[in-house]
Amino acid sequence: MSRPGGRVDRPAPWQAGTRCATVDGMCRSIMTLRDPVPAADADVRAAALQYVRKVSGYRAPSRANQEVFERAVEEIAASTRALLDGLVSKATA
Repeated sequence: MSRPGGRVDRPAPWQAGTRCATVDGMCRSIMTLRDPVPAADADVRAAALQYVRKVSGYRAPSRANQEVFERAVEEIAASTRALLDGLVSKATA
């Protein structure tokens, strides 16, 4: 499906059955969550998890790193939600 500006809607790379370019088994791009429809919390968390995986280099952390890994995911998801909720667009202005 085509969007304004020629962009094409694609399923998020973390969704089952989708493909994306990978580096060491990790998806290279995080999908844009800003849209006229608010992003679901599950999508925000999935993007945060993908970011933490990419930055840390771990798909699944060891038990020793599990707590800090999960804390980073939660903090990034909260920051992402605050960003998305605070953005002003032409539709909301």
